[in-house]
Amino acid sequence: MTLHLRVGFMPLVDCALVVLAKDEGFAEAEGLHLELVREVSWSNLRDKLNVRLFDAAHMLGPAAIAATLGVGGVRAPMAVPLALNLDGAAITVTLRRYEELARLAEGDMADTAVSARALAALVARRKASGLPPLTLAAVFGFSSHTYLLCEWLAKAGLSLGTDIRFEVVPPPQTVEALRSGRVDGFCAGAPWNAAAVAAGVGAMVHTSTDLRRDCPDKVLAWQADDLERRPAAVQKLTAAILRASDWACDPVNIPRFAAHLSAPDRLALPVEILEPVLRFHLLQGAGRPPRQVERFIRFDRGALRPVPDHATWILAGMERAGQIVQTPGMLEQARSVFRPAAFPGETGRSPSVPQE
Repeated sequence: MTLHLRVGFMPLVDCALVVLAKDEGFAEAEGLHLELVREVSWSNLRDKLNVRLFDAAHMLGPAAIAATLGVGGVRAPMAVPLALNLDGAAITVTLRRYEELARLAEGDMADTAVSARALAALVARRKASGLPPLTLAAVFGFSSHTYLLCEWLAKAGLSLGTDIRFEVVPPPQTVEALRSGRVDGFCAGAPWNAAAVAAGVGAMVHTSTDLRRDCPDKVLAWQADDLERRPAAVQKLTAAILRASDWACDPVNIPRFAAHLSAPDRLALPVEILEPVLRFHLLQGAGRPPRQVERFIRFDRGALRPVPDHATWILAGMERAGQIVQTPGMLEQARSVFRPAAFPGETGRSPSVPQE
């Protein structure tokens, strides 16, 4: 008997394993009929999972924790039997802002501390001139992207939301937000940084790996009781995604991989933008050559094991962003979202807490 599952996703490279599970037939081989539904915002995706319009969802790890804790106005206990990737984000700014930062930089802009101090100098100049503050965006408040921005700014004593205005812009809208001048920069997952550079409206400043290696990002989220209520569904989808992981990690498959993601009902972007990202060959813009970043985004099995220790970094990010004040028991509740006992095993190195 084939089991039907409705799974929501956002158009990002890191939805890849869900897409490949469907499009390469791994889900079908596990006795699943996957219906994939592309969403327009992370809040929509979270809310539809909460009311069971979705069986499971491609989800921001921090969003799953926030919903479980009831932070941000929605309480929706979630469970994560496996992650979908590690790393894969970048910070991109408008060409004009990049040129200003490069002029103010005292040292190599590839150094995150140097670029942060250049940003602090630009903030101070604008304030002295009576200009409005700069605006940086992330794809959702409760996201690794927000916390990476906070870490970058903290290197120069800046605070997101105080020294820099903060906006939430869903991933597919980031390029237009940059083009229109609505924001001066954003932190988002691939391929939207590459898309902004290719469109001639942005310059990549840093990848997430410049700030933190093995950074938790997207997960496969279920309602918390589903791991006990629907174990067969969880196990079958997990098995399909692990098969997709093995396929995705074979370089021979990259052209076909990019073609799957480029489809109109997936990311709807040219393979010419997607394939270099899958090869970790990143457009930088501002007259600079592309940059090769080792393991820019991880889809290997070692990256998919859910790690409760990731909750420590996520809660620290929430606190730095002013989203929570940690209380007794909060960490254990956050850790409980990640369910390594539901993960059937892995090959390769297990990820630990993110490394600077």
